[in-house]
Amino acid sequence: MIQTKYIDYKDGSTALEGFYAADETLTTIRPAILVVHDWSGRNEFSCQKAEQLAQLGYIGFAIDMFGKGVLGRNNDEKMALISPFLNDRGLLTLRILSAYHALKKLEYVDTSRIAAIGYCFGGLCVLDLARSNADVCGVVSFHGLLNAPSERQQTPIKAKVLAFQGHDDPMVPPEQVLAFENEMTAAQVDWQVTTYGNTTHGFTNPLANDNKLGTLYNPVAAERAWLGMKIFFEEILAISS
Repeated sequence: MIQTKYIDYKDGSTALEGFYAADETLTTIRPAILVVHDWSGRNEFSCQKAEQLAQLGYIGFAIDMFGKGVLGRNNDEKMALISPFLNDRGLLTLRILSAYHALKKLEYVDTSRIAAIGYCFGGLCVLDLARSNADVCGVVSFHGLLNAPSERQQTPIKAKVLAFQGHDDPMVPPEQVLAFENEMTAAQVDWQVTTYGNTTHGFTNPLANDNKLGTLYNPVAAERAWLGMKIFFEEILAISS
């Protein structure tokens, strides 16, 4: 059985609420994985991913980038929520680092084996976590935004990086993917990018069906990406029975 609970933490004066999921029979430390939501906020989708990671033997922690109870109800509200972080990547880094430090304090978390996954906006967040040189083993971006912060210095990145992209993603065209690959190479990263043909933004989310926005669920690509993530984490986190 999977145990779930809500965890309160803070970034400065901002109250945040994460969602914890782990096997209820845990008695020893386990690798832990941050789950970063899309532009909606810490929604049911991200919490489900934390539970799915727990079923694989990890501790899953769906984090909160916007504030306790804050969710965007429409595209305008969602854009308003992410805009401060897109405009100030330092703010974004501080916010995700607050979740990373909160996770490290939780019972049974193996602080030497932490990773992160993120979706859309959350993909950008986990990539910036890696760019911050936090002590994480690896990060996985699902149809994430890839552009580097304008102020980023070309220094090595310790974390391994895996990104899954849709070739027809209007928010992340192929030239931006190439720029990201070049950035990762310059930073001496162990990186991988998997691109799915005939696939747009948001392809892992069953609720993605906005042709105008360029988001469309692709169950085949979603399953392939989840399998790729599992193999990646088996390699870098090495759960022992």
